[in-house]
Amino acid sequence: MSKFHPLTIADVRNETRDTIAVTFAVPPALQDSFKFQQGQHLTLRAKIGEEDVRRSYSICSAVQDGALRVAIKRTPGGLFSSWANDTLQAGQTLEVMTPMGHFNVPLDAANRKHYLAFAAGSGITPILSIVKTTLVAEPYSRFTLFYGNRASSSVIFKEELSDLKDTYMDRLRLAYVMSREQQDIELFNGRITKDKAAQFLRHWVRADDIDVAFICGPEDMMLGVSEALQEAGMPKSNIKIELFAASIPQHAHQPRPASAAAHQHTEVTVIMDGNAASFTMEQDKESLLDAGLRAGLDMRYSCKGGVCSTCRCKVIEGKVDMDVNYALEDYEIARGYVLSCQSFPTTAKVVIDFDQAE
Repeated sequence: MSKFHPLTIADVRNETRDTIAVTFAVPPALQDSFKFQQGQHLTLRAKIGEEDVRRSYSICSAVQDGALRVAIKRTPGGLFSSWANDTLQAGQTLEVMTPMGHFNVPLDAANRKHYLAFAAGSGITPILSIVKTTLVAEPYSRFTLFYGNRASSSVIFKEELSDLKDTYMDRLRLAYVMSREQQDIELFNGRITKDKAAQFLRHWVRADDIDVAFICGPEDMMLGVSEALQEAGMPKSNIKIELFAASIPQHAHQPRPASAAAHQHTEVTVIMDGNAASFTMEQDKESLLDAGLRAGLDMRYSCKGGVCSTCRCKVIEGKVDMDVNYALEDYEIARGYVLSCQSFPTTAKVVIDFDQAE
């Protein structure tokens, strides 16, 4: 099942004019279920009007904080984000799924590593969790963060980042990049692009001195920075990327040629919580997720755009084609993991397991 739990909102704080930070009170009975790793996200569910709406938001608190907090930025036309910013208050209850996601690396107190992060706008949310957690967990490691915004008034968690810089003066380098506010150093004016990232790697930080890089922001920024890092000599396997919800690319499934699909049917078996349920679907018409939901199964999902990884599962029999993927690493795909919202069956039988994906 989707494992939603009703959590009471302990606090709602305005971080900027269009962003709130929401802290949840986790009861003792659910403390283990809501333990999280830095960089993970929560899927929130609410009934807005007559619509069941789900959205994923990154956890922005450190593992050591003892708090469960997400930031919700209002996006133009965003149904959930607008409702949340206008409606949520302390004392209300919201349906919340247990933490998910793999936007992180293992930490060790003995490490002496140099981490690099690029964030833009609300992409700071998981990065803040990663930076705070890492600096506490690895007392000999360092972090360099480039954070892009339109202007200083739109910087999310500005005070918290300033406090972090004061606390870890020798281990945290923080540079703001502003696209609509002039700064003294020209390099820090404009958007974070491939070219600007390349300039940072020439003048501010060396790629061969970086152990792991994290990138979170719009798709074009994410791809540009990743390319700059790789061209500077950084292995792709050391670059961790994550889109934020507002940047989900629009994508329409392109059916295979009629001769290839022939509108054949597939028997799909879904394993969740130790139980198996089956249904039959027509190939190349809809994704495994949409077909499963239509069959009445409570399959996990949130964005349906191949970004959040909430619908991650493992194919243990049969084959599928995955349209787009912004959430899974190459090694995960090699082990059979797929995003059910983007997967279309190509064999007569497919078995997917959500239990092995946790």
